[in-house]
Amino acid sequence: MASKKISIGIIQENPVVGDIKGNLELAKVAIKKLSIKNSPDIFLFTEMFITGYPPEDLILRDDLLNQAYDAVHELSHEKPESFIVIGYPKKEGNSIFNCAGVLRNNSIITEYKKQELPNYEVFDEKRYFQPGNSAGIFEVNGLRIALSVCEDIWHEKVINQAHESKANLILNLNASPFHLEKINERKKLISNQASKYSLPIVYANQVGGQDELVFDGTSMVMSELGTQVMQLAKFETDQKIAEFICEDGSNLKAINHEDIPEEDYLADVYQALVLGAKDYILKNNFPGALIGSSGGIDSALTAAIAADALGAEKVRTFMMPFKFTSDMSVEDAQELANNLGIKHSVIPIGDIYESFYKELSEEFKGQDPDITEENLQSRCRGVILMALSNKSGRLVLTTGNKSETAVGYSTLYGDTAGGFGVLKDVPKILVYELSKYRNTLSEVIPERIIERPPSAELAPNQQDSDSLPDYDVLDKIIELYVEQDKSKTEIVSEGFDESIVKRVIRLIDISEYKRRQAPLGVKITSRGFGKDRRYPITNRYSQ
Repeated sequence: MASKKISIGIIQENPVVGDIKGNLELAKVAIKKLSIKNSPDIFLFTEMFITGYPPEDLILRDDLLNQAYDAVHELSHEKPESFIVIGYPKKEGNSIFNCAGVLRNNSIITEYKKQELPNYEVFDEKRYFQPGNSAGIFEVNGLRIALSVCEDIWHEKVINQAHESKANLILNLNASPFHLEKINERKKLISNQASKYSLPIVYANQVGGQDELVFDGTSMVMSELGTQVMQLAKFETDQKIAEFICEDGSNLKAINHEDIPEEDYLADVYQALVLGAKDYILKNNFPGALIGSSGGIDSALTAAIAADALGAEKVRTFMMPFKFTSDMSVEDAQELANNLGIKHSVIPIGDIYESFYKELSEEFKGQDPDITEENLQSRCRGVILMALSNKSGRLVLTTGNKSETAVGYSTLYGDTAGGFGVLKDVPKILVYELSKYRNTLSEVIPERIIERPPSAELAPNQQDSDSLPDYDVLDKIIELYVEQDKSKTEIVSEGFDESIVKRVIRLIDISEYKRRQAPLGVKITSRGFGKDRRYPITNRYSQ
């Protein structure tokens, strides 16, 4: 019996949601690029490539759906002799489907409709799509190829369909966003599915930032034994050709075998933040970014990420000192800017604050100073940054982290004023770890910033620990309550002081109104404050 061979060109690109023409052109260029040396039998794109993912309520527009389907037909003429597999939406009657189409000979020869629609965490596909109910099989070089889309690969039903259809290979088109441990979860799952059914799986995943989501790419090939034999780049566009051979009626075997790099937890998170910030700013056509630099670790890490994402020339930092601002903070903010090559300016807020306070003095008469005066300092800074943003067009990046966001340790219309929160989903302890990691690439964050106790510097000798539990305790409680939905009793049972747990939970619960008014930011944990955690502001639930 003659051997049968097949090659799959995996195309890992960064489509833009709603940019039908741009995404079509991106697909055409990718096909041409991959065809230069050795054109593969199949060009494999990712889920909903033509529209970008997730299109959210854009998918309810008939004009978008029509444009998308026209683009797919146009792409079918690009390389008629080859098979092009690509994701797109399709409307049939009153139903919309998440499809993977096989294009050849100027037409769509096979069309598969996603069967398993995720409706958890950041996903709400059941709001838009109807599920398909049948396998998508096509033949190439005498081999049977099964189609699947993202969530399908997590379910036995779809894999079993492919197996019962005597498929030799499964193609899985994905738009799977990143979060901590997600890459390892995918690899384990795909390995198990491949080995259980003795079917190789080619997993193609989108890359790029889309609002709060970041898609890491990390497309891969898993052999029929469940061994990973190929991996595409993380957080970058990439292309690779996977080759397979079937001899004497045996299972289809991968020809290419690469050394797979080990996972680097901190590198992955840092790259996710850089890509998320970069794509949000550039895809929304902002010319650059502005950051209020306090001399503290959060603004330092934010500035480093912004410079890495955009280039130093597109980033400005501003120190806005007041009488409580230490000389150390002023010096460290300047040193940080020098190290990054960022233009840095100092705008004192003393006179601005006093002007505000003078106008408010009659209303404040007879009342002792309290947090109001502290927050007024922060709001002076917010006004300045937003004015600079208006004048320059640059986007203000807020610097609050997940620990602060969780418990409301922030000032509405002050340090929350801005357009994007790079560290919004990054716990404080991880902020320190990422800062140290960034310095292993090149030492840009002054060591004094990393070593000194964190402080908002809104009052004399102020430290975060005056208002909050130690961050190693706080971050763990937040993880248990927010990400794992543990009750107060369950958290206390893990060894935490009951009074601290009760206080932290209360702070989280009463701060929802603040979070709703804060800018979105990059999601990197399994459950951030955004799409995947929707709590009512007005409620009387208690534990």
